[in-house]
Amino acid sequence: MGNVVLNLEMSKINEMKNYYGRQLLDKNIPGSVFAAKTPACMITAYKSGKVLFQGNDCEKEANKWSESTSTPGKKPAVAKVKSVAKGHLPFGIGEMSAIGSDEVGTGDFFGPITVVAAYVKKEDIPLLKELGVRDSKDLNDEKIIAIAKVIKGVVPFSLMTLKNEKYNQVQRSGMSQGKMKAILHNQAILNVLEKIAPAKPEAILIDQFVQPSTYFQHLKGQKVVVNKDVYFSTKAEGIHLAVAAASILARYAFIQYIDKLSEAAGFRIPKGAGAQVDVAAAKLILNKGRDILPTFVKLHFANTDKAIALVNKKQS
Repeated sequence: MGNVVLNLEMSKINEMKNYYGRQLLDKNIPGSVFAAKTPACMITAYKSGKVLFQGNDCEKEANKWSESTSTPGKKPAVAKVKSVAKGHLPFGIGEMSAIGSDEVGTGDFFGPITVVAAYVKKEDIPLLKELGVRDSKDLNDEKIIAIAKVIKGVVPFSLMTLKNEKYNQVQRSGMSQGKMKAILHNQAILNVLEKIAPAKPEAILIDQFVQPSTYFQHLKGQKVVVNKDVYFSTKAEGIHLAVAAASILARYAFIQYIDKLSEAAGFRIPKGAGAQVDVAAAKLILNKGRDILPTFVKLHFANTDKAIALVNKKQS
């Protein structure tokens, strides 16, 4: 699906809103003036003056408003690099077309690990900033859902989900969580490279969870390993919006999965690994039986024993 962005005056945006009056959507998109949908194009106008056209007819629809309305010669703002850890990243990486990769769920007792790799072209960086893309840890679930629903149609991405059953199986076989994550990141990046081919990213940035040498050690034995122009940094969401976008999409997938687990459990499943998940797991055991745990939780977490202790205490 293609996309086109125009910079328009508010008077023109109001004119557009009237034009698309019968096709306006009742959508709560952060920072938007209106959203409308034609048979082959989605139009979203923002308070900053940017208008996003998405769909098969995006260029045709945008052309209705682009003649003599866009600002000629005006270059869009680009994201600035907030930090470059120890100088190991290429200069200006925050302004490059890049693949970013991040994961969610590794520290949560309930739910899977979700890994997303996302490709952001440098010309789309201003748009992602406009859509509110930043580290998912700084956003509540409501904002993550709203932003993810928009950007999933803007950036090519790949989602890898390691469900609890498979997680527990490979963990029991002796595989570390670090190796699981490395394999998932590598596969997600491979999938995105295939999606965007023949285009190639200028850089691939992974939110660092192990030393680079350990990451590649984990990948020994994999059929294909992506190692060209691959960089690592902690807090990578602040370095390139591709990582921030990946973070949001991974969190969105994790939220959806927790919702499914909650429906199956019959009560709201909490996130994290604190005392509240011990209570929830104990309730799950009492309601469904201990055999249900492997489909809901990461069994090797200390929370498993704590939940069982709560059950035994309640039954004694």
